[in-house]
Amino acid sequence: MYLTAEKKTEIFGTFGKSAQDTGSTEGQIALFSYRIAHLTEHLKTNKKDFGTQKALLKLVGKRRSLLDYLKDNDIERYRAVIKALNLRK
Repeated sequence: MYLTAEKKTEIFGTFGKSAQDTGSTEGQIALFSYRIAHLTEHLKTNKKDFGTQKALLKLVGKRRSLLDYLKDNDIERYRAVIKALNLRK
């Protein structure tokens, strides 16, 4: 599996308040970004995998809604996450 428990704790340790803080908005955005990158690479080789394509679109929508929430509540944290993850916008 591409997303191991160690990788999750690394992501949440880097972007969350702690490695066990899986509910922070920044940590969830970082996790979604990691999963989106993985699914994008998968779809480059498997163009007709429509189930994965649907899952990718759902993840992008979830990440977008979390980014909108963060932008409305704390613009500085939003800018920091965008810069750290190299997201467009």
